[in-house]
Amino acid sequence: MKRKLSVSVEEKTVNEIENLIESGKFRNKSHVIEFAVNSFIDNSEKGVKKNGR
Repeated sequence: MKRKLSVSVEEKTVNEIENLIESGKFRNKSHVIEFAVNSFIDNSEKGVKKNGR
């Protein structure tokens, strides 16, 4: 189940997100943010396993 989340980001970041959507790489802002957060989590977990933490 998906839940709503409200965030504030710099205008430059919003512009970059909108550029990604316009390029057709993502469906909408939620898609961009979910992809980015999941990528961050995946990379963080790899770092934890690599460093033994």
